[in-house]
Amino acid sequence: MIRFDRGLRLLMTLLLLGSLSPVSTRAEESAGVRPLRNGLAAALASLPAQTHLLLEQQSIEQFLVELDGAPPDWATVYGQGHHDPGHDERLFALNRERDARREGKAPLQWLIAFVWLGELSGFDEREGGFRVVLGPKFNRTAWGEVRFKHEDLPSTLIALAGQGTAKLRTRIQQGTPAPVAVLITGRLIPEESLMYDFSHEAEGLGLIMPVVRVESVDFVLEGGQEKQP
Repeated sequence: MIRFDRGLRLLMTLLLLGSLSPVSTRAEESAGVRPLRNGLAAALASLPAQTHLLLEQQSIEQFLVELDGAPPDWATVYGQGHHDPGHDERLFALNRERDARREGKAPLQWLIAFVWLGELSGFDEREGGFRVVLGPKFNRTAWGEVRFKHEDLPSTLIALAGQGTAKLRTRIQQGTPAPVAVLITGRLIPEESLMYDFSHEAEGLGLIMPVVRVESVDFVLEGGQEKQP
């Protein structure tokens, strides 16, 4: 009887997990299905009032000042480059020191919004919208290059174009790109928050990556006049 009870409990657990997984997947998918807006102002107006907009150089730099005070001495950290025996150790020490000094600071709890670059891809018949392919935006600042890094982004991103759907489908079928700005909103992950590194594209260029847990996404058609629902 004891063995039967244990087996029954195991079976019920497996059934419960099986029933929860599709719900979780559907919730994740729905979070990534959003209307395609015709202008950034409309997308920004839909954000919570306390959202800090990190869309331009000045606002990004001020955000970094609030967190870490001043840029690192990139030249000293870089040294002779990746082949310098002390390079990795200096970079690790920089990150560890700044992580410790950053603990408890208010911006770690801020709701922030930033932009990645996107483009409308194929049409998803089931969702009735366009799949969005995503790529990072590199922001040049006095601190170095800043690239926001997202965590927990919905795996499927779909933009619903409403009355503009037919026109956009024709545009894409003709091979004309349909770029979109992907407005991502979330909060820094406290235990990671900022990561300091160096660019792989430009020798000695400092790279800063704020690590953000995503709470919402919005899509904005760039340069388009398609009507929205």
